[in-house]
Amino acid sequence: MILPGNKPESIAVAADCIRAGGLLGLPTETVYGLAADADNDAAVAQIFKAKGRPADHPLIVHVADASAVAHYASEVPNFAQQLMQAFWPGPLTLILPRRLGVANAAAGGNPTIGLRCPSHPVAQALLKAINGGLAAPSANQFGRVSPTTAAHVQGEFGPDLLILDGGACGVGIESTIIDCTRGAPVLLRPGAITPAQVQAVCGLKVLLKEELSTTAEPSPKASGTLESHYAPRARVRLMSVPEIQLGLRTEAVAAGVAVWHRSPLEGYAGGAVLQAMPADPALAARQLFAVLRTFDLQGVTQIWVESPPDAPDWDGVRDRLQRAAH
Repeated sequence: MILPGNKPESIAVAADCIRAGGLLGLPTETVYGLAADADNDAAVAQIFKAKGRPADHPLIVHVADASAVAHYASEVPNFAQQLMQAFWPGPLTLILPRRLGVANAAAGGNPTIGLRCPSHPVAQALLKAINGGLAAPSANQFGRVSPTTAAHVQGEFGPDLLILDGGACGVGIESTIIDCTRGAPVLLRPGAITPAQVQAVCGLKVLLKEELSTTAEPSPKASGTLESHYAPRARVRLMSVPEIQLGLRTEAVAAGVAVWHRSPLEGYAGGAVLQAMPADPALAARQLFAVLRTFDLQGVTQIWVESPPDAPDWDGVRDRLQRAAH
């Protein structure tokens, strides 16, 4: 059942659902989440079951503001506080040491927890109504394409799931994840907020996992960081423009190829499904998952994507496409 998220009565129904230990589809500015009370381990277990997600693969907990962090985190470094001040509410998740005995299921039993404050007004309204945290991974089957509309969520879980409709997601890809447990910010997943923006706020270089000492503790587990993820049914291939043009000339493209491209395809005679990719990385991110879902609905067997530019603003899009193609 889809309810308009901008109606107070819809928020009241959704809050009752959460308090009763239920699940619901929740819009955020990044993607739609499958939400449950983060402090109700039995409710959170339903998320893992519905998604087919491994129980030790942690979920991100969404909070209304920074004042809720102390309930979940045992320690908040100064640079993490600076990042909250600068980017919350917004598409930034911080990995922090977890308070013992709190949100164990949501954290997948791990000693750390991912926290985020969403900016979407519907998510904010629900968080304030329940006066608590929501565990809310993307509302799709595990490893598949994330949803960016209420209809996408209903297509994944059917008409019985309560879904708050907040329109199409404005960002379109999941949040940037920064590990704050190493004494310096470590990028675990790229997103709309870039390492340069993080460094500008906290004055610390943002490290990559690969830059950590080989003797360092393993990186905390985090949502959406598996090598294969965000995958449609069709096979995704990242290709250069010459590779795409050669393929369109030499392969049986009528047998189900879709192409998402920024550059003109010269001399193309027809046969494949073509979709223009925006030259602006934010617009491309906003369209990414919807484009992959549309290609799947069109029944193609291969999705050829012009490789994104090697530029920081494209890191989030490139990351999702690389995982989808893995």
